[in-house]
Amino acid sequence: MSAVTEERPKAPGLKASGPKASGRWAAPPRPVWEEEPNKAGLASKGIVLSIACLAVLFPLWIVVVTSLSSKQDISEAGGLVVIPKSITFIAYQELLSGGQVTRATLVSLGVTLVGTVFSMTVSILSAYGLSRIGSVGHRWFLMILLATMFFGAGLIPTYLLVQSLGLTDTYLALILPSAISVFNILVLRAFFMSISPELTDSARIDGAGDWRILWQIVLPLSRAVIAVITLFYAVGYWSAWFNASIYLSDQDMMPLQNVMIQLVQKQEPPVGMSQAIKTGQLSALAVQMAVMVLALLPVAFLSPFVQKHFKKGMLTGAVKG
Repeated sequence: MSAVTEERPKAPGLKASGPKASGRWAAPPRPVWEEEPNKAGLASKGIVLSIACLAVLFPLWIVVVTSLSSKQDISEAGGLVVIPKSITFIAYQELLSGGQVTRATLVSLGVTLVGTVFSMTVSILSAYGLSRIGSVGHRWFLMILLATMFFGAGLIPTYLLVQSLGLTDTYLALILPSAISVFNILVLRAFFMSISPELTDSARIDGAGDWRILWQIVLPLSRAVIAVITLFYAVGYWSAWFNASIYLSDQDMMPLQNVMIQLVQKQEPPVGMSQAIKTGQLSALAVQMAVMVLALLPVAFLSPFVQKHFKKGMLTGAVKG
């Protein structure tokens, strides 16, 4: 008995689609209402994208090149260097040889790691509890969290609270006052609620508790959104400077961002490098640019690895049906 197959009529303006076309993978079919791109349109899109990339990369290029230039090249260029004549790593060697910048970098790394782990732990637990509609006090806790997004106590009451808790001049003052973001909790909550309830119900029937459901079902299905929220928290901790400026008075405890502010705004060289600048071995501008590069490296390194999760983590659900 032979099977009879019928070929559906093609809509006008649509090309034949399939997994392969002429031995190569074919692009998805173009909708009827979308015009075929012409050469002028493709060229204009390429030009606009190229200009946008240059507008972003050109300042970064200047910062990196200036940090790698000698004092003579910077003097001949009259400041920022666009085309390097020679490459030297003396600024980075001085910064990383021990001193204020090295200590500040270690402080920023420690605060970022500890703060991100703490913030993600509290945010995940809060979001999971709020995603269970029948949990005790679910609505009241949600309303309290939402209220904090619109109403705040202000800077002075916050400072008095931190001072009364004895957190001033401690590293906890860089973590606890800004440890939780209600927006991130709401994003996690919405993602957890999009997980098919059949999965959690079947696990609960098999005897699994909330901790096991969260660890073995919810978290593996939420890797994309967890990666995105982790990046949000990590970048926030790494870039933070305001808490350190009002809660810390010891310069040895300052993170990297505050040291960079001192270099750029106050024009003060790091401790131990003023002699090298006075003797002409090192340019103060090269030191400023080198500190900026050190501050940008972690974000520039981690962003490409998390970029693929942004669309999936923020816009789509964990279970597709």
